Amino acid sequence: MHTDPIADMLTRIRNAQAVKKNTVRIPFSQINSAILKILKENGFIKDVKVDELVRIDADLMYDDKGRAKIKHIKRISTPGRRMYVGKDEIPRVLNDYGIAILSTHKGLMTNKEARKAGIGGEIICTIY
Repeated sequence: MHTDPIADMLTRIRNAQAVKKNTVRIPFSQINSAILKILKENGFIKDVKVDELVRIDADLMYDDKGRAKIKHIKRISTPGRRMYVGKDEIPRVLNDYGIAILSTHKGLMTNKEARKAGIGGEIICTIY
């Protein structure tokens, strides 16, 4: 068992894109599933398939020239160092070109959704 399943998932995505894999297999967890759903809704990955609540297969996206859609993916809040922000401190990622995923009392959401709802939370990761 990994101590940080979110960091493990982000690293698997980063490594799969580095070697131009079309699909990456990730161990199932509710939080991983929710993060991948947000990535799909924001156009960073093609599709997400849950396989018997054991693993998740995520289809990665590339542009016409074969470059990965995700240029940068970084874990912000770690189990050893939690990073919380208030509603007025929600970061803009690349001037709103990218997204930050926040864990709030209303569930996981992007920085744009949290700013619109006027709630803060824990910054899970940033993607652009």
